[in-house]
Amino acid sequence: MPSRKVSDSDPRTVLAQLTAGEGRAARITHTEHLPPRAGRHAEWPGQIRPEVIDAVRESGVERLWEHQARVAEHALSGESVIIATGTASGKSLSYLIPTLSALLAGTDPVAGAGEAGEGEDEESAGNGAASEAAGTAAGKDGARDVGSRPPKQRARSSAGGPQRHRRGGTALYLAPTKALAADQCRAVTELAAPLGTAIRPAVYDGDTPFEEREWVRLFSNYVLTNPDMLHRGILPAHARWASFLRSLRYVVIDECHTYRGVFGSHVAQVIRRLRRICARYGSEPVFLLASATSARPGESAARLTGVPVTEVTEDASPRGELVFALWEPPLTEFEGERGAPVRRTATAEAAELLTDLAVRSVRTVAFVRSRRGAELISLIAKDRLGAVDRRLPDRIAAYRGGYLPEERRALEQRLHSGDLLGLSATNALELGVDVSGLDAVLITGYPGTRASVWQQAGRAGRSGEGALAVLVARDDPLDTYLVHHPESLFRAPVESTVLDPDNPYVLAPHLCAAAAEIPLTEADAELFGPGCPDLLRQLEGRKLLRRRGGSWFWTRKERAADLADIRGSGGTPVQIVEDGTGRLLGTVDAASAHTNVHEGAVHLHQGRTYVVKHLDLEDSVALVEEASPPWTTMARDTTSVSVLETEAEVPWGEARLCYGTVEVTNQVVSYLRRRLVTGEVMGETKLDLPPRTLRTRAVWWTVTEDQLDAARIGPEILPGALHAAEHAAIGLLPLFATCDRWDIGGVSIPLHPDTLLPTVFVYDGQPGGAGFAERAFHTAREWLTATRDAIAACECEAGCPSCIQSPKCGNGNDPLHKRGAVRLLAELLKPPPSGT
Repeated sequence: MPSRKVSDSDPRTVLAQLTAGEGRAARITHTEHLPPRAGRHAEWPGQIRPEVIDAVRESGVERLWEHQARVAEHALSGESVIIATGTASGKSLSYLIPTLSALLAGTDPVAGAGEAGEGEDEESAGNGAASEAAGTAAGKDGARDVGSRPPKQRARSSAGGPQRHRRGGTALYLAPTKALAADQCRAVTELAAPLGTAIRPAVYDGDTPFEEREWVRLFSNYVLTNPDMLHRGILPAHARWASFLRSLRYVVIDECHTYRGVFGSHVAQVIRRLRRICARYGSEPVFLLASATSARPGESAARLTGVPVTEVTEDASPRGELVFALWEPPLTEFEGERGAPVRRTATAEAAELLTDLAVRSVRTVAFVRSRRGAELISLIAKDRLGAVDRRLPDRIAAYRGGYLPEERRALEQRLHSGDLLGLSATNALELGVDVSGLDAVLITGYPGTRASVWQQAGRAGRSGEGALAVLVARDDPLDTYLVHHPESLFRAPVESTVLDPDNPYVLAPHLCAAAAEIPLTEADAELFGPGCPDLLRQLEGRKLLRRRGGSWFWTRKERAADLADIRGSGGTPVQIVEDGTGRLLGTVDAASAHTNVHEGAVHLHQGRTYVVKHLDLEDSVALVEEASPPWTTMARDTTSVSVLETEAEVPWGEARLCYGTVEVTNQVVSYLRRRLVTGEVMGETKLDLPPRTLRTRAVWWTVTEDQLDAARIGPEILPGALHAAEHAAIGLLPLFATCDRWDIGGVSIPLHPDTLLPTVFVYDGQPGGAGFAERAFHTAREWLTATRDAIAACECEAGCPSCIQSPKCGNGNDPLHKRGAVRLLAELLKPPPSGT
């Protein structure tokens, strides 16, 4: 059934229809109108080959926007460049134009069988099975290209015999997800069709059949992959990729703002390993990076690649009107933990809005922060649409990581064809996948960064027409703060990308991987950073590397690349298997298994509900059975922190503000059952799971007895005041660091054994740290001022999820003292911090 459009899909009209119901208008706290913008064209750069210009014009693009031309000019002159402009501004064409021009050079076909380049007959240890394993875990939210001709067909001449192409130039494209790589392969295949077989794009990832991988390695000159496959499949087998790497002209890094924190630091080291291997084969590729709008993108790109990068940030493309509404769900009659008032969940609210939009044939994507949320919104919307028109539920679906490849491919095809009216999706569709024809976007909860907000909002109106975006607030301190302080969202600059390539927990395993690829020498410290020499000696002492003369070698039987878990999943993914049938439903990261698939956990998959019967941590398997409980589950945990090293410390009046290395011990101890839709707590069940330890970075502050006396905080309310301040501080930190609250953790204690004072810790949730706590240390006054203001402004009496209650508190949000937290933070903020 084809998509039917409303008679008037103007975003103002659509928003008016959504707010027409009883009490709906009061839920909008702010509406921002971004006016349309005219575009500015530029002339074609002189170095672009005329065949490429003709192909682009044949695709319907007669002239370039100014920013596209600038990027192409920098690339053609051999400068690495990043384009950081808005969604749908034509970033892809910016890097494709110079790339296609380079690939056309010297690609005349030569009769005869394809031949491997020098050294390509050499096998890399474990390349086959390990590459498949790498691909399975890599790029969790996407699928490989299914629309282009099979590679084997492209390798044949019109006479039916095999042919070989002179390599000419080659290019490598890196995407954070397989879905984006597949989408880009479709786009470049269509764009380059008039150029014939001179341009041979192909996806190389975990979903690529083994029989096609050989063709990609030997014949493709535009390989689209992800950092995971580069790390585990291509770089360890570099000898077999010698001819491709020898001719490498450009490396495209798409959606590079996603490479932040520990993941970004890992990718930075993978790129350094790529540069080192390219130098071995005599190539020095130019890096072309594309990013959502971000602060100081050139600096971030230079940290990521290790080379100077020119930035292009002025967006010259046209834009339709965007109507952006901030939406706060109403309070319900139900009570939450400790009798706190409970707002209607953002999930239920978004599902209702998605239903209303689908009934009006407004094509919509609802972005959701969690896999469970994506499934739940789809489930609720389908149920409600069934009462309106029995044909409509089939036009709503969920899209998330953990699906099997064939499930992802089917959803992507339905989305591109327009068969789907509504989709509830995780951030897989935030990352550049071309979803044309969308009218509206629902953002279910603040996604963690302003950059992500604009990236998600930009998915609608991609054809230049007007669009509607609605941010539906969760019952959370940050979301509540934002919908009542719209200037923090619409008037503040987007964040910088935070990453630390020198993190020793990141660098050490990559040095091992690099040594396995090509023995390391002291000269490699220039590439890998100042920490390289010390780490090499440590790795030698741990017998991970062996020194011979002036070089370090990897001599173990294991694959060195397996030491680095670049997405921080923490080990082997846990397989979710249906008990009784043995059917594999999907996977969950090892790091998330304790909280997501513990015994009794409710698991949603493709609209069906399952309950976990047994979690086998040794074999990494969770057995589930289909059921329909009227609740969802939420894990509870306990956490303790010990200080290992204080790296920076400044006086804050009588208090101290510190930054350093800590060890965090965490254990999931129980789970709550919450009623569907309302969120009402129905009960708690104990769990017996082993503790886990994490060495990371933290910021912490102490307060003295005199300060407590001045704030009128006695021993009876001190634990609750500290605890409430900790929760709210974690909730507000994403305004000041490129993170969300699930990237960080916290602990508060009235008398900490290491500081001997009342102390609040906020720590990075990744081994070695991710840069968030360090950012908090340097912006502490602004961060804690916003925290105090958010608590004080909340209308509740004793604390609620909108101010001091945390959705992941291991202690059941007990004790908490709202007024004590406000007085404590006010006292702490009295004197200006010294040295921060």
